Amino acid sequence: MPAPIVPLIDAVAHWSARGALVGLDLGTKTIGVAVSDPDRRLATGVETIKRKAFKADAARVLALAAERKAAGFVLGLPINMDGSEGPRAQSTRAFARNLSQLTELPIALWDERLSTAAVERELIGMDVSRAKRAEVIDEHAAIFILQGALDRLANLRNS
Repeated sequence: MPAPIVPLIDAVAHWSARGALVGLDLGTKTIGVAVSDPDRRLATGVETIKRKAFKADAARVLALAAERKAAGFVLGLPINMDGSEGPRAQSTRAFARNLSQLTELPIALWDERLSTAAVERELIGMDVSRAKRAEVIDEHAAIFILQGALDRLANLRNS
């Protein structure tokens, strides 16, 4: 049975109460990967996957999820500033649909507007060279996306 693909708030009902979440920032050339602790408080970068073909990319993502005994995924959904969805959002939804055929782990979609821009500003502020930024930007964006989702989930629990 394919995994459910739902907005973040709805994913809570599909995930176990504990267990790591894997955050993904899907770029055209790379996939940034972050993972949370089992209590879902802190996101940490794992790696940047160089994209090849979907099957190879998905196999690596699923291997990382299995290594960390993940309960689900959080995919950054690049929504335009006006709230519409462009080609990148459609590509992310297609990746989620294809991934859902290979796993039963629920997939949450989380609005990632401006995440890469925020991370780039942060890295520039830390005086990271342009070449080094290019190497780590997607992984850091995945951390930013996953931490934002974790913070939102914590706010829901505390309200």
